[in-house]
Amino acid sequence: MQALPFAILAIVCYLAAGAWQALALARRVPPRTILVRSLGLLAVSAHTVVVAHSVFLGHGLHLGLFESASLFSWLIAALLIAVSLFKPLLNAGVGLFPLAALTLVALMLYPSRMVESNVSPGIVFHIVTSSVASALLSIAAVQAVLVAFQNHALKHRHTRGIIQVLPALTSMERLLFELIGAGLLLLTAAIVSGFIFIDNLFAQHLVHKTVFSLAAWLVFTGLLIGRHWLGWRGARAMRWTLGGCLLLVLGYFGTKVALQLIFNDI
Repeated sequence: MQALPFAILAIVCYLAAGAWQALALARRVPPRTILVRSLGLLAVSAHTVVVAHSVFLGHGLHLGLFESASLFSWLIAALLIAVSLFKPLLNAGVGLFPLAALTLVALMLYPSRMVESNVSPGIVFHIVTSSVASALLSIAAVQAVLVAFQNHALKHRHTRGIIQVLPALTSMERLLFELIGAGLLLLTAAIVSGFIFIDNLFAQHLVHKTVFSLAAWLVFTGLLIGRHWLGWRGARAMRWTLGGCLLLVLGYFGTKVALQLIFNDI
């Protein structure tokens, strides 16, 4: 793998950024936003080289299971760092940065031969919107866990430890539903573009992805309706967010897992 040194650099920086953020949340070290963001940015920069060498080929897109996972985690990390410049979102890196490192390790160990050629601009638009939507909703899933933990701790009058590090609960919840709203908007665009640019979304090799994506869209739409009309928050919001993200992951990676790991076909 030509990009191996960059992959190793990205893994080390991702793990260092995630570890420092975890220790900061546990109040074992002082918060260092600039340090965590700088490590994350260095990791994303090195990860960009890996993605360029492993996914974007001259004759098509290399989208095997772990190539797709690496691309997906790169997008999540890049969005996390970008959004953290304006919103208090860097705490989500405690789970998302190590996940990105894990996908790079898997990519180095289990590369695939799957290449998708002759990809039309419409299909590229569908891939981009669905990937960004999934990335935003994945960040929202980690944010939802933090919000649920914070809400539970405050209800039980636990005001020490991680609670002292996190922003105010109202700010955390507002950010959570902003992420879900933006992700749902992009997921809607991805589903609509899929029906427009893909010949048959219910073909045998696509039906599971279509069904799971539509189910996830219903879950996130239901969550926003419940938030607006019924005031859903805390653990309920977390369960719905995690459920919607699980549906997206099953839809996107289900077939790839079966083909590459079970049948060893790609």
